[in-house]
Amino acid sequence: MEMQQLDDYSPAKSKGRTDSQEGSWSGPVEDWRAINSRRNAKWWYAAFHNVTAMVGAGVLSLPYAMSELGWGVGITALVLSWIITVYTLWQMVEMHEMVPGKRFDRYHELGQHAFGEKLGLWIVVPQQLVVEVGLNIVYMVTGGQSLQKFHEMVCDERCKNIKLPYFIMIFASVQFVLSQLPNFHSISSISLIAAVMSVSYSTIAFVASADHHRTNSAEVDYSLRATTTPGKVFDFLGGLGDVAFTYAGHNVVLEIQATIPSTPDKPSKKPMWKGVVVAYIIIAACYFPVALAGYWAFGNLVDENILITLEKPRWLIAVANMMVVVHVVGSYQVYAMPVFDMIETVLVRKFWFTPDLRLRMISRTVYVAFTMFVAMTFPFFSELLSFFGGFAFAPTSYFLPCIMWLIICKPKRFSLSWFTNWTCIFIGVSLMILAPIGGLRQIILKVKTYKFYQDYHGLSH
Repeated sequence: MEMQQLDDYSPAKSKGRTDSQEGSWSGPVEDWRAINSRRNAKWWYAAFHNVTAMVGAGVLSLPYAMSELGWGVGITALVLSWIITVYTLWQMVEMHEMVPGKRFDRYHELGQHAFGEKLGLWIVVPQQLVVEVGLNIVYMVTGGQSLQKFHEMVCDERCKNIKLPYFIMIFASVQFVLSQLPNFHSISSISLIAAVMSVSYSTIAFVASADHHRTNSAEVDYSLRATTTPGKVFDFLGGLGDVAFTYAGHNVVLEIQATIPSTPDKPSKKPMWKGVVVAYIIIAACYFPVALAGYWAFGNLVDENILITLEKPRWLIAVANMMVVVHVVGSYQVYAMPVFDMIETVLVRKFWFTPDLRLRMISRTVYVAFTMFVAMTFPFFSELLSFFGGFAFAPTSYFLPCIMWLIICKPKRFSLSWFTNWTCIFIGVSLMILAPIGGLRQIILKVKTYKFYQDYHGLSH
């Protein structure tokens, strides 16, 4: 597949294709695409889209990451990650319209401007796809696990046991339907509901954890989860990956900003940044209380998903798990939309498919089925977070924006901006190299005992 086919559409690049060859679609192909077909969003759209994109499966794993890192390192990693990713997100919002008269509506378009037409695609698109497809797979697993937990808590051992793969299929059935919504604007209501759910279940996780610590008289062990030196090292690396995973919203920030109108007097970066600030305040209010209270309550006995550890009050934890399901339904769509945009653009421009409802239905159904199949086959939740978190989320969220900023803005050497960007690049590259090692080791350990398509509860049970 020639990645150049993702370039901006022009008749010259379509090898002579005419409107009459585009079947039932009478308008320009650009108007049919999933990302920028509508530009009428407000700043609060950006706020809840960003909350939906970031607060999700990752926040539930933060107490587990704390048990791998310990109090000091864990808090430092959380705070540093929040500061760095706020800075790099600001850079991306600023670079969206850095060239007068042009908007970089997709991450790869900004990459092409910074690195060149071909190199920019090959640097950005593979990493962006790994992040977005990886997140969709992880959200399939999260949705299935939360449905299973809800079923177990409501039934209270009165119902027949249902294996996790079936719950993943139930979750996927919703995505098959919602994936037919055409663009970002059409999923705004879903994203808003998802954002409300994420704040709600984070609050429940915090309050229930604090209540557990208050009512539980047993002494909590805050020593590192692993007992051997190699185990501590690999857990440390895996914990860094878990933290990196929680700040993955950069992969869709330009696509979200593309939905906001822009004029020379009122550029889109102003309402977008306002939305980002509100979103990051909400994100901090979710991440830090859940991470600290969850570890404070359970110590090194906390599970990979804090809602799996919590048992009482049963009705409240059951409701929280269903909130997670509703949230990851929306999160899946937010991350899938740029993938749909890429797939459909390539099919229309490279392979001359007609941009119509049939193409959308077939391509998106196949994609959802693919993510469902992978999630059913490899339901290793926290290890998937560690591996993907270090391998792809670190570059796209921690240091790729800094590299592009140095190339495009050219800050003065040894200035504060220059030092800040190189510091972020050093931290991000270190994270990219080290974090996947811990996650990959844990995946290998679990594969030894896991049987495909059987029930799965993780090593911590």
